[in-house]
Amino acid sequence: MALRSTSLIVLFIIAGCAGNKEKVDEKSYRLGAIGAFGEAVNAGVKQLALSATLSHEEMNDFLPEAEKVAAKNNVLLHRETDLITTDLFPEDIAKGKEVLLIYQGTTKDQYLQLKADKAALVAAGKYSGKERMEIARRFGRMLSYSPHKINQLLAENTSFRTMNDFGIEATNLFLYYKDLDKATKFYTETLGLELLSDYTMAKILRVTSDSYLILVDATKGMHTADEPKTVALALLTNQLGDWYNYLKKEGVKIKYEYKPKEGGAHDGFVAIDPEGYLLEFETFRQHPENELFIPQLNTAKTITPPVTQKNTVPEGLGFNATITWLYYKDLPPMEEFYEQTLGLSLIADQGWAKIYQSSNSGYIGLVDEKRGMHNHTEKKAVNVSFILKDLDGWFKYVSENKPFELRSNEIGIGPENKYRAFVGFDPGGYYMEFDTFYEHPDNEKLMKYLSESGQ
Repeated sequence: MALRSTSLIVLFIIAGCAGNKEKVDEKSYRLGAIGAFGEAVNAGVKQLALSATLSHEEMNDFLPEAEKVAAKNNVLLHRETDLITTDLFPEDIAKGKEVLLIYQGTTKDQYLQLKADKAALVAAGKYSGKERMEIARRFGRMLSYSPHKINQLLAENTSFRTMNDFGIEATNLFLYYKDLDKATKFYTETLGLELLSDYTMAKILRVTSDSYLILVDATKGMHTADEPKTVALALLTNQLGDWYNYLKKEGVKIKYEYKPKEGGAHDGFVAIDPEGYLLEFETFRQHPENELFIPQLNTAKTITPPVTQKNTVPEGLGFNATITWLYYKDLPPMEEFYEQTLGLSLIADQGWAKIYQSSNSGYIGLVDEKRGMHNHTEKKAVNVSFILKDLDGWFKYVSENKPFELRSNEIGIGPENKYRAFVGFDPGGYYMEFDTFYEHPDNEKLMKYLSESGQ
């Protein structure tokens, strides 16, 4: 099989055999792949696997021994002379060749149904757009590829792109206030967040290494302070008890008290900021639902208050990650949007809440309103924001392909060209803002941190 299509071969096979391939005849090498894939299918790691592509004559010689290897691994083989072509791989990947499907149970029937569904779409002249892409995604899911891998393959072979392809530098969150000065004092002095930029009507604060918070004067922003505050900002820390005791001493309002539990996936408490936004102080523990999340959190540096800025935070207290919790009536369409349109990867699945990684220390959490702290609302006093390297490329792609609705048909330019941005809407009505910032005296600290996080 050509190197460009090694996505059809498990990486550990290549890593284990490629170096000694000249010492192993080609047939033995291919039989080893059948064995490895058979083991993966039998273990439930893959639903469907594919052998190397072979000529008709090569397959005649190969099949009898391949069937013996498959039987040892409790899997079945199906000789496919016309492998389905989708946008996951180049069209000529198996042209004039045969391939073996490696599977168990009814997977072959599922595959044949997929081929029939594609043929019906082609015959009806409807094999294009969303229908064509869904055929590719169904095949990818059958091959047990993650949504991220499917996105990657589609981007390699088509014009399809996600936001992730345009370089996410940081996660950002806009909150709106009647009394901006009071809110700024709370976040900088009581929570110790570093004030990076003062735009007068907006203050940019650093929460973690690449997660930011922008406080906005509601009389001059996109939202009013009277709109529902349908968002919660989780501040992740391994110092929950210390934060709780400190905030209680400072008289900060607590909505849900700190009541640690043994053996749980996470612990936390919820505080209320000066104008009613919910702040969830949270720590995640080793637990089956956090097996992907914990290693990521362990690499995130705790950011503590700057010594040059006035604050009352006890020495050493800080945050290492954030989660922006968003609230929806129906989760599955939102999961699809954040995975397939924005290109974010699922890092923790709590069932009624899904956590996606958007930057090294910034996460987006999708919550079923039936279980969350908020109900879904039509309006929300919040902008969910991403700082991008290639803002123009993403805007061009969105404008041409319309994966979501735009608030404006052009990119807005900030005063003195400090930043450029555009805004769209996710399917649940949240404002999504995409930003890029430029060198300017007011952006000096921000640009420094953005350059550091991109290294």
